[in-house]
Amino acid sequence: MPAGTPELALARLRAGNDRWCGDRAAHPDAGAARRAELAAGQEPFAVVFSCIDSRVPPELVFDQGLGDLMVIRTAGHTHDPLVAGSLEYGPAELATPLLVVLGHQHCGAVTTAVECFRDGRRLPGHLADIAHDLRRPYDEALRLGAEAGDLVEATIHAQTVQTVAALHRDRLLHPLIAAGRLKVIGAYYRLDSGRVTFFD
Repeated sequence: MPAGTPELALARLRAGNDRWCGDRAAHPDAGAARRAELAAGQEPFAVVFSCIDSRVPPELVFDQGLGDLMVIRTAGHTHDPLVAGSLEYGPAELATPLLVVLGHQHCGAVTTAVECFRDGRRLPGHLADIAHDLRRPYDEALRLGAEAGDLVEATIHAQTVQTVAALHRDRLLHPLIAAGRLKVIGAYYRLDSGRVTFFD
């Protein structure tokens, strides 16, 4: 199906998540006919930037099929220039009208980073880079007065909000947003219920 407008794309994601939460997933566009249709090209209607967590597969969470979503996943949806280029590709090259930054409940990457900040220890290897990228949202959660027991979820929320703000400033995405051709929005997925809440 053609991408359409940001509003139509968001409505499709909402409807798919409703099916997922209600145990009515349709698992659309998954057969040989769809594969053959997509061999000549793609028109994904949304980009989803989410965590690598195995419990948060966007195609299932939003009940979408082959060719419907362009998905970029990193630990705690942290990003660098290469990831930024991947996020730009759908909107800039394929006219994809919606980009969703999807945080989630009990994020392991954020939990580990928060524990390291609290204990004053450094993670090994490139895991330290992930923690480094999560320092700003952690500091923001502290600034906003998050209690110790709420600090992980507050950091997840701050990370999502900060990522959306950064994408709004992106040199390729900003003109598309200003023209109404692209919507960039944050969202939060609850592992226990399967429900996605959009920050709009």
